[in-house]
Amino acid sequence: MSSFEIIGGKKLAGEILPQGAKNEALQVICACLLTTEPVTINNVPNISDVNKLIELLEALGVKVIKNSSSSYTFSAFNINIDFFHSADFRKLAGSLRGSIMILGPLLARYGKGSVYLPGGDKIGRRRLDTHFFGLQRLGAQFEYSANEQVFSVRAPALKGSYMLLDEASVTGTANIVMAATMAQGTTTIFNAACEPYIFQLCTMLVNMGAEIEGIGSNLLTIHGVNSLHGCDHTLLSDMIEVGSFIGLAAMTRSEITIKNVNFKQLGLIPDVFRRLGILIEVREDDIYIPSQEHYSVESFMDGSIMTIADAPWPGFTPDLISIVLVVATQAKGSVLVHQKMFESRLFFVDKLIDMGAKIILCDPHRATVIGLDHQYPLRGIRMSSPDIRAGVALLIAALSAEGKSIIDNIEQIDRGYQEIDLRLKQLGASVARIPG
Repeated sequence: MSSFEIIGGKKLAGEILPQGAKNEALQVICACLLTTEPVTINNVPNISDVNKLIELLEALGVKVIKNSSSSYTFSAFNINIDFFHSADFRKLAGSLRGSIMILGPLLARYGKGSVYLPGGDKIGRRRLDTHFFGLQRLGAQFEYSANEQVFSVRAPALKGSYMLLDEASVTGTANIVMAATMAQGTTTIFNAACEPYIFQLCTMLVNMGAEIEGIGSNLLTIHGVNSLHGCDHTLLSDMIEVGSFIGLAAMTRSEITIKNVNFKQLGLIPDVFRRLGILIEVREDDIYIPSQEHYSVESFMDGSIMTIADAPWPGFTPDLISIVLVVATQAKGSVLVHQKMFESRLFFVDKLIDMGAKIILCDPHRATVIGLDHQYPLRGIRMSSPDIRAGVALLIAALSAEGKSIIDNIEQIDRGYQEIDLRLKQLGASVARIPG
C-alpha cells in the first residue's frame, strides 16, 4: 500500500479548483444504463471509485469513449446480462458500494439484475434496506444466496407506487428514482433525499425525457415513460472538496481561493465553518479564505458550548464532520461534534490525540474538542487512513503539524480525491507519494 510523507507547518497560498462531485458522478454514470442512446458526462473526477464504476459498465457491455481527461460518452446499446453471473462481476461490484445503483436502471430496462454485498468505507453498518424497500414497492422480487452473498432480483414489469422512505438515503433515492422513470404509472416518494446530487440526477433524467415533479424537495413524483434518450450533463464541483479546502486554509493559516464552487449548492457548509470563526468571502462563484492566525468558535446565545451535528440535507453533510473536527482542534474555544448518521466515523480521533489534540471521545457518535488556538501545534506522527473523509482530515492535520507525518493506506484517499498530492503541491505543500 502507498503512503504520503508530509512535512507540515508550512503556510500555503494560491488557487485550487475542486474536482467534479464524486457522489453525483456515481449516480449519473449509472443513469446512462437507462437508454440506448449516447450520454455525455463532463467534469468527471479521475478517482478510483469512479474509475471502477466505469470499468464495471464497460464489462457489462457499455461502450465508453473518453473525450478528454474529464469527459466521457457512454452508450449502453448492448448489455451483457449474463455478466451478472461471472466472477469478474462479483469482484468489480463487490469492491464498490456505488455499484448498487446499477440495479434500478437494469430493472427498468431488463427486468432483472444482481447485487453483491458492496464494499466502501468502513464507517459502521450501512444498510441497503431503503434500496430494497423502494424497489420492492415497484414490484421487484429479491432472492438471497447466503453462500455467494448475492441478491438475485427480478421485476418483469415495474409499476408505480406510493412509498414513504424510513431513511432519506441518497443512493437509495437515486436507485428508486431511476427505476421509477420507466415504471408503469406514477411513483410518489416521500422523505426522498434532496441533496444537490439528487437534484442533478433528476435534472439529467428530465433532460433524457423523464417526467419528475418536486425536484429539489423531499417529495418526488415520477410519471413513468416508455423510453429515455441521450443527453449532455456536467457535474457540479464537489462540495466535500470545497469544505475540505476551507478547513485546509484555516488549519495551515493560509490564503487560498477555491474556484468555481457552485456556491448556491453548498447549503450550510460555509455557515458551519463560519461558526468556527473562519472568515469566508464569496467572490462571484469563488470562495476566498484569508490567512488567519486565530479563529474563535462561536457560542450559542445562552452561552452554551457550540455543537456541530450532521443531518440529512439540507442539514450539514456527514462527509465533512471529520474535517470540522480537525479544524476545531486549533480553534479558540470548544466544540461538541455529534456524528449521528454513521457508527464508526469518529474513531480516527485517537490519531489526532497522538498528534497532541485535546479531544474527549464521549461515545462512538460524540467528541468534545478543546481548541488549542494554534498555541500548541500538532506534531507529526505515522498513521493510517481508515476511510476517505478521515484520511483527508488526517492529511490536513499533518499539513498543519510540526515535523514529518506518514499516512499509510492512502488508497482510501485516492478513492475520493483526484491527485490530491499534486494539487496541494501547487499551493506550496510538502507532500510526497511513497509507492507501496
